[in-house]
Amino acid sequence: MRYYPMFVSLEGRSCLVVGAGQVGLRKIETLADAHAASILIIDRNQPEAALRTLLERPGLRFAQRDFQEADLDGVFLAIASTSSPAVNQQISDLCLARGVLCNIVDQPEQCSFIVPATVQRGELTMAVSTGGQSPALAKRIRKDLQEAYGQEYALFLDLMGRLRPRVLSLGQDTGANTETFRSLVGSRLLEALKNGDTALAQAELLAHIPPQLHDQITEILHGPA
Repeated sequence: MRYYPMFVSLEGRSCLVVGAGQVGLRKIETLADAHAASILIIDRNQPEAALRTLLERPGLRFAQRDFQEADLDGVFLAIASTSSPAVNQQISDLCLARGVLCNIVDQPEQCSFIVPATVQRGELTMAVSTGGQSPALAKRIRKDLQEAYGQEYALFLDLMGRLRPRVLSLGQDTGANTETFRSLVGSRLLEALKNGDTALAQAELLAHIPPQLHDQITEILHGPA
């Protein structure tokens, strides 16, 4: 199956996770990291230490009981990772009827979406999917990406988050702004960040950002003091 790739905002959204085993815990943490407004977690067993730690985060709630249809009320996205195929199928069917995005762990044919293998470097997220044909290959590619893209990419995006609004505030035309951002991506700035070479990073910024911002380079590079 060919899936439509997209990234979904969970801010202000309610999510449901049924089954809080090892796989479920990973799903819960990922949802929480994506700033879901609320996550209801349902499991028949008492929460273990790892889950109790996650439950300290805002918006997470736990119910020790069986799944109930009403648990889907107001839910935007649901994940089922129980050991019961019947329960997982029930959740899949109910989500389909209600128009709720649904992922059934290890059962792509029952899902309305799948969770790809991902690599994260700060605000950079790279996702890999093989359409369910070979999760092992997806993991191999993820490993290759982890080796190819280091933490310098997270640092670069942090820097761009500080620089971009400053450039846009200058009121230049779109073409000039585009050229500034493209020239930085093609510069040695990533190399400088990877090696912790502050002098080279400053030189690259001087060479590629508008002169009006040269007196702000220290703050752009390191953030507010």
